[in-house]
Amino acid sequence: MSASRVVVYGGRGGLGSVIVDYFKSKNFWALSIDTVKNEIADANVVVNKDASWTEQEGLVLKSVGEALNGERLDAILCVAGGWAGGSANSENMIKNSEILWKQNVWTSAISARIAALYLKDGGLLQFTGAAAVLKDTSGMLGYGMAKAAVHQLSISLAHKKSGIPSDSTVVAVLPTTLDTAQNRKWMPKANTDSWTSLSYIAELLYEWTVDPISRPPSGSLVEIITHNKQNELKIH
Repeated sequence: MSASRVVVYGGRGGLGSVIVDYFKSKNFWALSIDTVKNEIADANVVVNKDASWTEQEGLVLKSVGEALNGERLDAILCVAGGWAGGSANSENMIKNSEILWKQNVWTSAISARIAALYLKDGGLLQFTGAAAVLKDTSGMLGYGMAKAAVHQLSISLAHKKSGIPSDSTVVAVLPTTLDTAQNRKWMPKANTDSWTSLSYIAELLYEWTVDPISRPPSGSLVEIITHNKQNELKIH
């Protein structure tokens, strides 16, 4: 096992796969947590999406501990998530909200538990929020509630009594639209110049992992603004 270790929650998704690949190219040992296996990762925890929250937590914590075998993590990157629309008059509003809570909040909370047990002092814990949630989300209520919870978790974990290792940094990245194959399929006529590339996020998270001085203050909500394919970070 190499000296540097990362967990990527959502490591088989569009963004997660790019992050695993990038960290592996930098000689990191990478563990993927997802509902399907990432063949590139050094280790995998495959979660049953139909299991309860506590069942998923139990499996993940046990499996991560066994894979680490006494070692500790440099970073925990939670890029699992999902999106769905729906206002209060949508008959699927509650159904979608439940799914989004599982995809966004369950994974983030379990990532916090991983950090409490296995993150190095001075390590990085990253969550994925959403820039849209800085304003009203009336047309996507379930998504707004779930991402707002992730933002609150990120802010709260930055405090000393949160239970994560000392000198750790907790940040949430808040993109607007990621340049994924799925988004291009859903929005084939969109102007993608304002979409954030997956490789940019992978490189950014790597920089924050290996260079603590480059990190934003712990508890930051880091909005990623992309314009004409140029990226800017705005700290909230």
